[in-house]
Amino acid sequence: MSPAATVLVVDDSATKRYLLVSWLTRAGFTVVEAETGGEALRKLAEEDVDADLVVLDVKLPDMSGFEVCERIKTDSRYGVLPVIHVSAHAVDVGDRTQGLNRGADAYLVEPIEPDELIATAQAVLRYYRARQRAELFAERMVRLAETTLAINSASTLPELLAAAADGAAVIFGEPVAVVAETSEGESLAATPAGVRKWAVPGHRVAVGSLVRTDEPDDWDVVDWPEEETVAVAAARLRADRPPVYVAAPGSSQTAGFPVLRQLAQAVAAAVEAQRSFDEEHRIAVTLQRSLLQSTLPEVPGVEMAVRYEPAGAQTEVGGDFYELTMLGGRLLVAIGDVAGHSLHAATVMAEIRHAVRAYAVEGHSPGVVLELVNRFMRTVLPADSATLCLFTLDPATGMIRMASAGHLPPLLHVDGETRYLAPRGALLGLDAPPRRELELELPPGGTLVLYTDGLIERRDTDIDVGLKALAECAAEVEPDLDAFCSRLLHRLGGSGEQADDIAVVALRRAASA
Repeated sequence: MSPAATVLVVDDSATKRYLLVSWLTRAGFTVVEAETGGEALRKLAEEDVDADLVVLDVKLPDMSGFEVCERIKTDSRYGVLPVIHVSAHAVDVGDRTQGLNRGADAYLVEPIEPDELIATAQAVLRYYRARQRAELFAERMVRLAETTLAINSASTLPELLAAAADGAAVIFGEPVAVVAETSEGESLAATPAGVRKWAVPGHRVAVGSLVRTDEPDDWDVVDWPEEETVAVAAARLRADRPPVYVAAPGSSQTAGFPVLRQLAQAVAAAVEAQRSFDEEHRIAVTLQRSLLQSTLPEVPGVEMAVRYEPAGAQTEVGGDFYELTMLGGRLLVAIGDVAGHSLHAATVMAEIRHAVRAYAVEGHSPGVVLELVNRFMRTVLPADSATLCLFTLDPATGMIRMASAGHLPPLLHVDGETRYLAPRGALLGLDAPPRRELELELPPGGTLVLYTDGLIERRDTDIDVGLKALAECAAEVEPDLDAFCSRLLHRLGGSGEQADDIAVVALRRAASA
């Protein structure tokens, strides 16, 4: 029995109350007294007596002990309190039955032996404390499940750690801290107040999962109460990964730290998945940017600008690409998009781009280049598909020869008016008829815009809405094509959190002198 247990003794007899208080005090209990039922209820509800047990006489001057017990058991203001009835008068079977039926946990009749009273009090408290531990564990497991769902719904590591810290605070109470490393080796600590850079002193590495007790000074990322210890659960899934730490007040923990340990393991699993995703995304973006054209050719009489914006951090990279190069006095322009979003899509994009350049160098027309690339894909990359729009431009005459393999239609702007061109052809990777070529002239001052689907497509909107928005946005073209492309991205592509990559290519033939 814990010596900190507090007992409220309610009896109008000073002599009997003295005996009960003496026996309980000698047994190590802290005792609070009340003479009437009303006084007892007031002490419990208004005077904030933190009682663990009520020893209650049945015959009281203002109300029966049965009524007092019933109020304690049914009114949430009094919490969950065990009650032991004691009585020298209501001693028959009917009285005892009524007392127990109205909520009492035990019923003692006088004469009462001290040992009997103490043993009964200890037994009742053991039961209630075991029940409270079970209820607390069940409640914490529900909160743990909610927190696990929240951390696995996060799209970035800081969001994940913030969700874990908020959940830990709900489960254990503040202060709490959650610490993990990013895929780039930066250590972040999350508390309910926010996420910041902070590393566990000495970076004590745990193998598997374990729980230890640390001093508050080791965890100065938050302010801990006086004389509080810090319970720290450390977990990691792989030996080559740094561990994840969850720190909570030691006073909030139960034997074995089961919930704290499970929370650390859930956070470690989510962090590992996020790290793997971040690493692949970073590698793919780096690869994709390294494969994209870094400089544009200088072509007399033709202005050009390109923009590339990777998808938001919550998605994998795609296979968008573009190509602008001079071949045999003509400007070769290509823009394409490989199906899918992954590191594989980025590598397929590189193979297609190089194949386009290789076949174009041989002098083939755009339509023939598409057929050769399609044959290449069906032979080497049979499980992949891509869209591609390709044309050559004679800078001197403005003549364009264009072919398309399932790509979105280029937009032509001339004298303040816009219209979509209609080169038609099945996407690459299919056994389809040859793609037809389209010939047209880009007049002096005319602007041609090519783009990938990330600029106009949205999951909740029809594609025609996006095409209309692009035509309206491109109705006016800035003197600086870089500014024009930037405006298209800002107006149509959003703030960099779009769900797909965006590539934009704009060409303008210089106006006649």
